[in-house]
Amino acid sequence: MFYQASYKLSYKNLSKKIIYSALALSLSGSIFAAEKPALTVYSYDSFTSDWGPAPKLKPIFEQQCGCELNFVPFEDGVTLFNRLRLENKSSKADVIIGLDNNLLPEARESKLFAENNVDLSKLNLPIEWQDRTFLPYDYGQYAFIYDQDKLKNPPTSLKELVERQDLKVIYQDPRTSTVGRGLLAWVNAVYPADQVNQAWQTLAKHTVTVGKGWSETYGAFLKGESDLVLSYNTSPLYHQIHEQKNNYVAAEFSEGHIVQIELAAKLNSSKQSELADQFLAFLISPEAQKIIALHNIMLPVIKTEIEPHFDQFVPAKTLSVPFPEKADSKAQIQLWQQALSH
Repeated sequence: MFYQASYKLSYKNLSKKIIYSALALSLSGSIFAAEKPALTVYSYDSFTSDWGPAPKLKPIFEQQCGCELNFVPFEDGVTLFNRLRLENKSSKADVIIGLDNNLLPEARESKLFAENNVDLSKLNLPIEWQDRTFLPYDYGQYAFIYDQDKLKNPPTSLKELVERQDLKVIYQDPRTSTVGRGLLAWVNAVYPADQVNQAWQTLAKHTVTVGKGWSETYGAFLKGESDLVLSYNTSPLYHQIHEQKNNYVAAEFSEGHIVQIELAAKLNSSKQSELADQFLAFLISPEAQKIIALHNIMLPVIKTEIEPHFDQFVPAKTLSVPFPEKADSKAQIQLWQQALSH
């Protein structure tokens, strides 16, 4: 009886120890999980879509950092920048992906962003880049895309596109889209100041729609709603690589093409500054640059092989890389709005 009682007592004690140990392990696991750092990145919807770069970048970076990487999508770069300005210091974002050179003066003036510690020595861009706050992660030239099986006589200049009333055109709203801002800069670079208003009015007569963002407008074009859509001269590469289609072409304009440089930056308000720097450095690594190029369909910002279609790609004539002042951008948008209201 004593043996049995001792056995039962020992068994009970052992059971308690096992339960307590399991509970301790469970609690320590929960604490460990809770302590796992998280990085929140605001970006635009095509970057975070199933076919975009974000789902491919996420597991690779999470493995490197031992952290959780969360992407929050918005319709376009201007929209997410406006959200950041509203949130100000209360923003949950640590990093933003989707600013560009056209928004740079406004972004600097906002004082929302912090300098990074990323090595810029490997950057390979159409211009020298020395900014320590805003980091390029891809670039490209704006272009109007058409289906050569349907449009046999595409425009050969921006002026021809504006003036030809037989062409149905779709582009993006400059108030919400970085691509739309690019068209503002392009029109203002090609037309004298006293002719810009008339150019917008003329284009409006054969514009099918002005969409909020790139995804919406490019999707409408693919459905056959227009002859041309504002995008990038790298856009046909998507159809060649992922769909084995060669019918989509970028119209090459005699005046030259505006360059967009897309930018990432960390927030001053971020509580994960070192992790944000690590992520920014990751964006310009060869591995990430290949993913971004193939799935964002833009050119890499470092010298690296992507795949044959990209490696053989030849950019069109460059008109400029615009950095409009905030006052200039505001005036250009107001003029555009006034022209369309007539």
